Amino acid sequence: MARNPLPMDEIAARLAQVPEWQLSEDGAAITKRFSFRNFNAAFGFMTRVALLAEKMDHHPEWRNSYRTVDITLSTHTADGLTELDFDMAERLDGYADN
Repeated sequence: MARNPLPMDEIAARLAQVPEWQLSEDGAAITKRFSFRNFNAAFGFMTRVALLAEKMDHHPEWRNSYRTVDITLSTHTADGLTELDFDMAERLDGYADN
């Protein structure tokens, strides 16, 4: 998959497909807070994300506090957002629903 930064019009279109994700102020990342019923569920989600990140060779920035997981996605090698970030966001949303 190409890792070229997306123009703002494409970012806006892709954000519409993942409406719970927020664009960072500088437009170079998207973020979302995931909430789970307890720490075990949050940790299980993080484990699934870790396996996906290795498979996709795309690693999120994240923070866990008890039952919440804050995730930031950006393609650092492209200095911005790429298709990879939005593809991962969609997958993470699916993981959180399970």
